[in-house]
Amino acid sequence: MSEDERYIDNESDADKRAHHNALERKRRDHIKDSFSSLRDSLPAFQGDKVRASRAQILKKAADYIQSMRRKNSSHQQDIDDLKKQNKVLEEQIKALEKAKTTGNYLAAASLLDSHLSTSKASVLSAAFDGDSDSDVSSDTDGSKDGRRKKIKALEKYSASMNDLGK
Repeated sequence: MSEDERYIDNESDADKRAHHNALERKRRDHIKDSFSSLRDSLPAFQGDKVRASRAQILKKAADYIQSMRRKNSSHQQDIDDLKKQNKVLEEQIKALEKAKTTGNYLAAASLLDSHLSTSKASVLSAAFDGDSDSDVSSDTDGSKDGRRKKIKALEKYSASMNDLGK
């Protein structure tokens, strides 16, 4: 191999190394920018310009994702509960409209009063005696538990109203 060929080979190797180094630097910059973007999007780091390690950023991101999943699940349960409640209320409206068309207001009113008082009593007793029919996961304020018990009582009431209408 002549001296010129060695010089070209060395230059070629140097160019390859420089190109590889540039690509590697670009990759590291992209990762760094991605971590910065992730850090800036996390509520735990909002307003802080404090440096956080990549491990801290990933930990906070995982925690945030888990909390959002729990929140979404809770919201979905609320939506399902409200759909059930709407269904019960729609059935009550139908029963009342049927009573209106038949003109049997007194029977409907007395029946509604008796069912409402029975429904309220069952909700109250379930709330005080710790009835555990509900499928509630850990909830800190207990409001969903009470709401679910009320829905179950309303469903029972609605079923009895449907039986009356048949």
